[in-house]
Amino acid sequence: MQIFGVDIGGSGIKGAPVDLDRGDLAQERCKVLTPHPATPDGVADGVRQVVDHFGWTGPVGLTFPGVVTGGATVRTAANVDKSWIDTDARALFSDRLGGLPVTVVNDADAAGVAEMEFGAGRGRRGTVILLTFGTGIGSAVFVDGALLPNTELGHLELNGHDAERRASSKAKEDHDLSWEQWAHRVQKYLAHVEMLFSPELFIIGGGVSRKAQKFLHLIEDIQAEIVPAQLQNNAGIVGAAMRAAQHA
Repeated sequence: MQIFGVDIGGSGIKGAPVDLDRGDLAQERCKVLTPHPATPDGVADGVRQVVDHFGWTGPVGLTFPGVVTGGATVRTAANVDKSWIDTDARALFSDRLGGLPVTVVNDADAAGVAEMEFGAGRGRRGTVILLTFGTGIGSAVFVDGALLPNTELGHLELNGHDAERRASSKAKEDHDLSWEQWAHRVQKYLAHVEMLFSPELFIIGGGVSRKAQKFLHLIEDIQAEIVPAQLQNNAGIVGAAMRAAQHA
């Protein structure tokens, strides 16, 4: 079975048909740049461009980098334009895609669902936390496989700032940090999350998961197991498609 998934990020909008039996992309993904400012209309145009690239005419699952309630309504917009707040994203995207059925889910939640089904969290019980490091820091918290949605742990305070302002991949680039310097910040962040939730497993996702060998070995003094996401930066696309299939 194939369903289309789209992952909306602070820097790019990427999508592809997903083979839900394998938990992998059925075709090479298409990516366009996220417009700046990332307004609802601008992002919706980017989503349409990605979907139209494949001539897709079925259900579409989309991630959004913020809190999404009821599979439709955006409640926060830390890394996109503030005009997203209280937008009915499901209606917006469905209208822009010519009436196709649409499901919208928090981006990290989507990535987490995919990793728990097909990736690094498969078969794991207890508390598992996936953290996506990109423009911001997204989070997905699972207890015995059940998702606690919209946790947004990237906005925990770290040294007087939102954690994602200190430890995201964007923060590494903005402050020209070495891998060692950045890993030190990530370690402090993980220690804070571990103190609050005592997880058995951290899964590190987002684009940086492709470079896990550069920094994971530098993170010390964390009791939980730490592993890179197996689906890497495709996890959001796969998870979005999974959620769309559930609602189709």
